Amino acid sequence: MKIDLNKITKELKGRGFFHFIEKIEKAEPKTEVYLVGGAVRDLIMNRQTTDFDFIIRNVPVKKLENILTKLGKVNFVGKTFGVFKLVLKDNPNGIDIALPRTDYAFGTGGRKDFKVKYNPKLKIEDDLSRRDFTINAMALQITNNPTTSNQFIDPFDGLKDLQKKIIKTVGKPEERFKEDYSRMLRAVRIACELNYKIETKTWAAIKKYLKHLNDQRNQDRVVPYEVVAKELLKTFQANPERAFDLFEESGLFKVLMPEIEKMKGCPQPPQFHAEGDVFIHTKMTLAGLSSKKFKKEFSDEQPNINLIMATLFHDIGKPPTTQTPEKHGVDRIRTNNHDMIGAKMAEKIMTKLKLSSPANIGLDLKKVSWLIRNHMVMLQLKNTLQEVKPSTLEKYFFNQEMPSQDLLKLIFVDISACRPKETWQPIFKDYFNLKRKLTALASLSKKKKTLPPPFLNGHEIMEILKINSSPLIGKIKDTLRTAQLNKKVKDRKEARIFVQKNYARRS
Repeated sequence: MKIDLNKITKELKGRGFFHFIEKIEKAEPKTEVYLVGGAVRDLIMNRQTTDFDFIIRNVPVKKLENILTKLGKVNFVGKTFGVFKLVLKDNPNGIDIALPRTDYAFGTGGRKDFKVKYNPKLKIEDDLSRRDFTINAMALQITNNPTTSNQFIDPFDGLKDLQKKIIKTVGKPEERFKEDYSRMLRAVRIACELNYKIETKTWAAIKKYLKHLNDQRNQDRVVPYEVVAKELLKTFQANPERAFDLFEESGLFKVLMPEIEKMKGCPQPPQFHAEGDVFIHTKMTLAGLSSKKFKKEFSDEQPNINLIMATLFHDIGKPPTTQTPEKHGVDRIRTNNHDMIGAKMAEKIMTKLKLSSPANIGLDLKKVSWLIRNHMVMLQLKNTLQEVKPSTLEKYFFNQEMPSQDLLKLIFVDISACRPKETWQPIFKDYFNLKRKLTALASLSKKKKTLPPPFLNGHEIMEILKINSSPLIGKIKDTLRTAQLNKKVKDRKEARIFVQKNYARRS
């Protein structure tokens, strides 16, 4: 793998970084500016990144502070550790600027359990030695001085590991993980993001130390759930199927979500699920989110985090609800109400892990729970699909408060992971019958994913009939809505006539 420094330099100039580098170099001619961390890795790989970290050498902290305040808005939260967040005009997300530093970890595995000492004259190699993985321990020395060329610094062979597509700790993995247990989650997340393999010794250490993710000190978690949540969600967002595999192989499910483990060996009726137990079915369902069929059906739309987590948890209610002919005397394996119970279980798990805490990722517990609760709706409508009321379909598939389009996607991947014993192929007949009905309904609106608003609301119906609020109003609204969606009532005038004709005497 070759590094195109000219291309990277051009990219950094385009982002406006050379302006602040020029200012720092003018104020302190002996300064050295380094781009470090994941941004270096991503630029080498031609990956998009918005996370830029810089190390500034040979500038006293007070002078660096004065320089930065003249360049843009500065956040001083990390000032004690020689770290500043600088917000430039061209980079509203902000960039981290720090002095070289060394960390002394107390060995408790907490992210904040460090004694930090910054030193403007510390060698860049010493700063890089405290970082987590070799592919994150590379640096680019950047200068605006035309007489000096940019330099690539790679003391731990991160470039070679990029070429090998492996994730390996800087130094001994046991030491790196004891410094910060959350690094184990980060390794799994990066493996899913880059589709890399975790190096053998690093992987062995992860499996050994994973149990410490739940360690507590003074009744506080060493690794806060907020940190766990951010890494977990990013991991499944990057590659749902690979995330599932790595969580299972490493033991992360046992540590963080033991309920998932209970799906192993949980039987399913072979006439519908010859693919295996609930655990295997769940993995296949997650795989469906990145399948060619899914991309073709939903126009290459990337699944969002609510859909991904609903897919992971959609059958979590099966283990506690499973009944078998041998143990319970039922006619076949049954999992009655697993959708309702599963929704409650998933909400409890997500609440415990604080999965809605990283607001930038956008997980909504209520929406995930709704998807799980309703993922069996097509089966429930199957026998009445020909006669089902449009207002019923609207409730589930044109619901503006809930992810109704994601419900259709969840149904699709759920079917794709079902292997009936007789055919061994997923049967989409009922799905496409449902889709035809939804397409016909969607044609009533230019927006397609929404339906036209009701012609009359409850207050207008009460005014027409001269009656007070009562359960009858809801029934009238539903009947009128069905007539509207069946095109039997075409406008507000006809809607008023419909209400008067059918309900004036009753009221």
